[in-house]
Amino acid sequence: MRITTALTPSTGAPFEIVPLDLDDPRPGEVLVRIVGSGICHTDLIVRDQWYPVPLPAVLGHEGSGIVEAIGPGVTSVAPGDHVVLTYNSCGQCRSCAHGRSAYCDEIYTYNFAGTRPDGTTTLRRDGTPVYGAFFGQSAFASHALANQRNVVKVDPAAPLELLGPLGCGIQTGAGGVLNALRPAPGTSIAVFGSGSVGLSAIMASVIAGCTTIIAVDLNDRRLDLAEELGATHTVNADREDVVDRIRAATGGLGVDFTLETTAIPAVLRQAVDALNQGGTCGHIGAARPGTEVSLDMAALMFGRTVRGIVEGDSIPSVFIPRLVTLFKQGRFPIDKLITTYAFENINGAVQDAEKGLSIKSVLTFK
Repeated sequence: MRITTALTPSTGAPFEIVPLDLDDPRPGEVLVRIVGSGICHTDLIVRDQWYPVPLPAVLGHEGSGIVEAIGPGVTSVAPGDHVVLTYNSCGQCRSCAHGRSAYCDEIYTYNFAGTRPDGTTTLRRDGTPVYGAFFGQSAFASHALANQRNVVKVDPAAPLELLGPLGCGIQTGAGGVLNALRPAPGTSIAVFGSGSVGLSAIMASVIAGCTTIIAVDLNDRRLDLAEELGATHTVNADREDVVDRIRAATGGLGVDFTLETTAIPAVLRQAVDALNQGGTCGHIGAARPGTEVSLDMAALMFGRTVRGIVEGDSIPSVFIPRLVTLFKQGRFPIDKLITTYAFENINGAVQDAEKGLSIKSVLTFK
């Protein structure tokens, strides 16, 4: 079928609105009419070729929409269902078998190859293959072809156009707290970076019952929003010594947990230094491969832990519907993070995101 897409033609180039041909669903695949599509940091670093996804390609991996057709063997969704699209995985490796699909042994093949796992493309331009299947979806388009493993049915009463970011960025921040760090009620946490991932982590920390929640950022407007969403303390890292402020807020001990969302080595070092003895730092920010960080080995020896977190350690079919329920109850107000843009204005949406004028840009379709 002929669809409308936002094509990434070459490294760092603006998105181009072009028509492409999309395959019909094959066994296990699901055709989704996209209603909303979030713009994620990962889309932009792939555009800039931090990760070697082949170009030209259709990116986008925070899609939400309505199922239009299903391929043979699909049982989890049916035409008419409201769905959120998330990351893809093989479902068969050791990690997937243990419910850790975000750490799938074939995660690059299923999400970053630009093709199906068998090497075929889902998109064509005048008969010439175009790379797609990004995160098993390529949601910068009017329609996406996904796999039933990365399609999550959601409550049709929720505003579908806002739910796409639950598939990656918001799931990553919230899951980083609720699934990975799992802070007990009454514990303390500092979140480094108050973008959509960090603010989702702030909201999740409130849900978890943390009583000291510290937001760190350079943008006062974002810090104000973090406070509105439940942060008990805010630190502007441009004007204050972050580690000193965090220790002062915790009686000199440091926090039980930190979450680093920026992918900046110096910030990760601060996030580790701000821990108390026995504390855990979760590292979420997507850095360019080869980026290195320096840590104090003596401090680590005293029970401190640093661990990487992908996609919030989420089982999407379980976690995303839970987040939707929390949103509907007013306990997880993702709408406060989102600015919507017409799909055709994707480059304006990207510019606002890169300038910090929007926290989570979401493209909407007529």
